[in-house]
Amino acid sequence: RLTHAATMYLPRAFAETDLAALDGLIEAHPFVTLISTDADGSPFASHLPVLYRRDGDAVLIEGHWAKPNPQSKHSGEMLMIVHGSHAYVSPGVYPDKEAAARVPTWNYAVAHLRGRLDVYHDEAALGDLVDRMSQRFEATVGRDWRFEMAREDHRSQLRGIVGFRFAPDRIDLKFKLNQNHPAANQLAVRDDMATRDDPDARGIAALMRAGDIDLPIRNHD
Repeated sequence: RLTHAATMYLPRAFAETDLAALDGLIEAHPFVTLISTDADGSPFASHLPVLYRRDGDAVLIEGHWAKPNPQSKHSGEMLMIVHGSHAYVSPGVYPDKEAAARVPTWNYAVAHLRGRLDVYHDEAALGDLVDRMSQRFEATVGRDWRFEMAREDHRSQLRGIVGFRFAPDRIDLKFKLNQNHPAANQLAVRDDMATRDDPDARGIAALMRAGDIDLPIRNHD
């Protein structure tokens, strides 16, 4: 899978290699940024909801564009960014803030996935995609709208979209959670995040709990 240079600065202290971390990240944050280049080499970005599944090391991400979106006609390698929780870290929470002259930072979780997309226009495949997406996201808001392929007024809407399947050949996971700090600092940050009235900060606290931050610390690179 690691066949190309990384697309972001990724110190070893913050690199995550377990794809289960990607499972959780995209389950919680399924609205992604997809970046391509047009015929002139200019970057172009779309912001899209996606469906995700994984079988071992094989990852498949599915979604669609509105048909007028020019990205649906771009070719070549694309970069998908999954944005997770993020939060400001004040040096004031570190027990060694004075002795080590600590400075502010930002904790976050993000994934970069790179590869080529398979684009399709088939009505049956698009209908199946929209039906599965509606089931996935309607459940998150307690609703039950369903796409009905048998209805012409629903089926006609498929003419306005283009589907894609994305099986990335490179995945980089960056979980920046103060791993380059002493355990006492990490625990102080986690506890501070957990008490904030901010879902992102509480999300960072949950990631720090899941990461067993009071284990021996990896060296910063």
